Amino acid sequence: MFGAGNIGRGFLGQLFSESGYRVTFIDIDEPLISALARQQAYTLRLVTNQETRDLRITPVTGILSGDLASVAQVVSQAQIGATAVGARALPYIAPAVAAGIQARRQAGNQAPLNLIICENLKGAAAHFRALVRERLDADDQSFLDRQVGFVDTVIGRMVPELTPELKAQDRTLVVAEPYKELPVDHNGFIGEIPAIVGMQAHDSFELFTARKLYLHNAGHAVLAYLGYLRGYQLGYEALEDAWIRPILEAALDESMRGIAKVYGADHTWLSAHVSDLLGRFANRILADPVLRLGRDPLRKLAPDDRLVGAARAAETTGQTPLNLAYGIAGGLLFDPPGDERAAELQQLIAHQGVEAALLQVCGIRADEPLGQAILERYQCLLSERREG
Repeated sequence: MFGAGNIGRGFLGQLFSESGYRVTFIDIDEPLISALARQQAYTLRLVTNQETRDLRITPVTGILSGDLASVAQVVSQAQIGATAVGARALPYIAPAVAAGIQARRQAGNQAPLNLIICENLKGAAAHFRALVRERLDADDQSFLDRQVGFVDTVIGRMVPELTPELKAQDRTLVVAEPYKELPVDHNGFIGEIPAIVGMQAHDSFELFTARKLYLHNAGHAVLAYLGYLRGYQLGYEALEDAWIRPILEAALDESMRGIAKVYGADHTWLSAHVSDLLGRFANRILADPVLRLGRDPLRKLAPDDRLVGAARAAETTGQTPLNLAYGIAGGLLFDPPGDERAAELQQLIAHQGVEAALLQVCGIRADEPLGQAILERYQCLLSERREG
């Protein structure tokens, strides 16, 4: 398991352990890796508004990512693997994976190895496969093509950052919601698909990517941007706001109808997922900050990302998504101190105007119906902010 952070320990580690595997975590965090190697276990705390439950995940161990020989040895023998290191870190772990694949071929291990790529990046599996493949010679490339699968997934479990106090109590502790669904791309596997607790392989995987991005991520973005403007610190606080909640629900309905239209998805299935999401967004124990949910607005307002992508899908129904427009307008006003990407966005707006920023960042013209709706809401939110 490349990455012993929130998703590595907070989700994949649990699923692999419950499926009967011994889990080796590979990470740069020396204190954490030392603790995992020493304890051979860690604590996963599952929380809802109703209960808290601690699980002891074992057997596990840890290896520092800089110990290339040990990492390669583990990869050469592994039955299943995953990454959860952040998309920008993939180039840094590619050499270790390549060394492991080379060692696997040299050891004569002909069992398929499938790597589940748990990164927030479209086409993450193909991207990482290319990074690994370019570090191999012809023989090892041929082995990779035959024996190693790179599998896309979308991660739905919410895992908040720990407070310093909790970290001090137990370096291995991770807190998460109980949600336990791991959809994966059936077409990414080589050989028989292993039985992993919570994992479901699907052929039409684009639908699951759209569901995660245009419902889960879009919903969080609406909460973040509108919640920030109204002075809230936590996502569940914004959810309880009598003005924000109806906009959020209507935005999710717009997105849901767009997904149903574009991907031929069942409306009842999507509606059930939205109901479940709203219940999970209300989890007070997770206490997800709006600054985390909204950070890096330049990425989150991109043409194919959570809000604009959802709005474009919604437009295929013949309607202008007025509530998703509220979320996009709120994103254009997101300016917390310390968010460098938010500062870049505000500088762009200050120097070139909001209409130019809307086109450059979101790919939306000011004279199209969606652009008009966003700009109207932008001015309303800006006026309310000044008056407030």
